[in-house]
Amino acid sequence: MRRTLYGEDHEAFRRTARDFLAKEVVPHFADWEKAGMPPREIFRALGDLGVMGLRIPEEYGGGGEPSFLYPAVWIEETAAAHVHLGGFNVHTNVVLPYFLGYADAEQRKRWLPGMASGETLAAIAMTEPGTGSDLAGIATTAERVGDHYVLNGSKTFITGGINADVVVVVARTGRTEDRRGGLTLLVVERGMAGFTRGTPFDKIGLKVQDTTDLFFDGVEVPVANRLGEEGAAFRYLTGNLPQERLHIAATALATAEAAVALTADYVTGRKVFGKPVSSFQNTRFELAACATEAAAGRALVDQALVSHDAGELTGVDAAKLKIFCTELQGRVVDRCLQLFGGYGYITESPIARMYADARVSRIYGGSTEVLKTIVAKSLGL
Repeated sequence: MRRTLYGEDHEAFRRTARDFLAKEVVPHFADWEKAGMPPREIFRALGDLGVMGLRIPEEYGGGGEPSFLYPAVWIEETAAAHVHLGGFNVHTNVVLPYFLGYADAEQRKRWLPGMASGETLAAIAMTEPGTGSDLAGIATTAERVGDHYVLNGSKTFITGGINADVVVVVARTGRTEDRRGGLTLLVVERGMAGFTRGTPFDKIGLKVQDTTDLFFDGVEVPVANRLGEEGAAFRYLTGNLPQERLHIAATALATAEAAVALTADYVTGRKVFGKPVSSFQNTRFELAACATEAAAGRALVDQALVSHDAGELTGVDAAKLKIFCTELQGRVVDRCLQLFGGYGYITESPIARMYADARVSRIYGGSTEVLKTIVAKSLGL
């Protein structure tokens, strides 16, 4: 089906993204996987390209482009190139909205130029060892003492946690009858006394994404580093979840599409019993089914992108979207890997990386099970 949401400017950006990835990322990606993260230089190069600050106002060195369609194009092109950029998507699509939405004038001047240039990398710390998708259960505390907060606690599974220069930490600053109250966003900066990081996790997939534990032992965070109002974090967090889940769903769908294209190319050239694997009915039927599923997902994602730009993407719709696309990704990539045979099980193969990377999509950003409870509640169940 013909896509209508992109215009000439989006396609020009697509060409720029494709050229950059081919020259600056693809040749080095294997080395980054071995290192466990991309070098900081690539983020500065992305800053020079204008990608790091696409949505940051021009007065702070950004592109001033509010539409999510440009990030969507970038997501599609990275998937098509079979690469990813560590904490890049978290920096631009998950963390940045909190700075754009809740930073005051002084904070914007202090942090946004570096975030746009790639000099300042950002992460967000919500998940704790005993608290996953239940944000109301956060136990990390921040007690206000004069002009600063004393922060104590730990966070886990923090994407970009090694490279990050600023970390938006969700901490409990008070207790209310409503468990969701009393949470506050504090920006912890690299070098603050008492702020330490664990070693990078050795994960099944997403090898280029630096994921780690963060520890806060009496960290003195200035009140001037608080984003928004004290005690309002839960509302801020849930307000940004639709975009976070949209970006995960768009990535999952783009990866599924890339897997279908990669597999179609492989089975055309690979021969078994003297014939191309593509000549067998099972191969054709499997890829036809995968392509059909991906087309359904594409229609859903494209509509969600339009709805999000119009400010109409609801939390329930974003939950449905993430469930559908991440579950689809798992099925499609698994079936595509099967058509590669033994070569699909070799880690050097892009389809093997896709398979390993896909598994976490159904977990982070709200697990499928948690999101189903949101959808069920919307049905009055």
